[in-house]
Amino acid sequence: MKYIHKIFVLTICSLCSTLYAQKSQLSLSVEEAEKYAIEHNKMMANATLEIKKAEAARWQTIASMLPQVDGSAGYTNMCGYEINFGVMSRKMSPYVNIGAQASIAINGQLIVATLLSNLAVEMQDITRNQSESELRASVKTTYLAVLIEDEIIQLLDSSLINIQSLAEMTQNTVKAGAAEQTTADQIKVKVNTLINNINTQKRNRELALNSMRVLLALPMETDILLTETIDDILSANKILSLLDENFVIDNNFNYQLLQKNVDLAKKQVILATMAYTPTISTFYQYNYRQDLEEGGFSMAPPHTIGLSLSVPLFSTGKKGAAIEEKKIAYIEAQNTFEETTDNLKIQCQQLRYNLSNAYETYLNEKENIEVTQRVFASTTNKYQWGTVSTLELTNASNDLIAAQSNYVQAVMTLVNAQVELEKFLNNK
Repeated sequence: MKYIHKIFVLTICSLCSTLYAQKSQLSLSVEEAEKYAIEHNKMMANATLEIKKAEAARWQTIASMLPQVDGSAGYTNMCGYEINFGVMSRKMSPYVNIGAQASIAINGQLIVATLLSNLAVEMQDITRNQSESELRASVKTTYLAVLIEDEIIQLLDSSLINIQSLAEMTQNTVKAGAAEQTTADQIKVKVNTLINNINTQKRNRELALNSMRVLLALPMETDILLTETIDDILSANKILSLLDENFVIDNNFNYQLLQKNVDLAKKQVILATMAYTPTISTFYQYNYRQDLEEGGFSMAPPHTIGLSLSVPLFSTGKKGAAIEEKKIAYIEAQNTFEETTDNLKIQCQQLRYNLSNAYETYLNEKENIEVTQRVFASTTNKYQWGTVSTLELTNASNDLIAAQSNYVQAVMTLVNAQVELEKFLNNK
């Protein structure tokens, strides 16, 4: 019975483990990964919360111009004190007092502050969209980094199989006395080099996957399955289409933020000017008194209203200097906006050039790695028949590793160039 019980427990554990493994696997395309990151990334959540904070601050500003109502309640006891009127005296009765006061104050600065708070919300919204664009770019770059590592590991594994076969054949030849041990050792060194390269690429792949998990806010044990290939993402049609897209400057996030910054500086001038405007205040007060003993009296009226007008008269030039400061800041913001607008057009041309150049380099390196792979396979075959030397085999292997490194660099350069232009154009 104990034996059967153990088998039953192990079976249940195995099933639970299988179900858990299935639940912790996530299959994603690039678009799906970007969407998942936007929904779950903590920094994106913070960016959304910043908008809510700005909206809360705006409501505080608006609410400060609406009626403010305060209530009060109290108990007063004068401990038997009597007030003397000369011909008569009156004992002061303890009493309970309940009151309420509504007040409102409005001036030009409060009105302009409301407009400024609206701008703050709009700027936070642009910043959130910019953060979303940055997150999409990071996800796409990381996604491709994993795919590149997979491709390089596959190429290196294929090369390793051939080199290991040669190493075994050479060692057998040494045992037969037909070759020197030095030759076998040289090939063994090449085998170890390839193994080290494969292990390095596997570690790089795991690092890229961990980066993806962080971006998507996934647990570290989650297995991510990528459903797209490098060619799906870096297709010629997509890149050529991107190069032909028009640059709509209004879509650029930096341009939008600078434009809002100019508006902000302009309203700051108006805000400083509003320091000269009067403040209008009004209030209504209600007071109810309940004497706890007979004979009590109160001279305070139950209803009171008031209206006041406060006009600033003299500030020794402080307000004028503040206005001048804001005007200078506004001119600076305009200059920065105009200069940046011109620079953005130049930057667009540079990013197009970078993408075009990166794509040409990528095609060349992709062809080079295919050629060096064929050359290495041919050299390996010839070495087996003794028609090439160990040095030639080593050179062919070195050329293949160099081509692989150049290919990886070309792909990453192309990815970065494509992502940067997509972010800049923001035509989605």
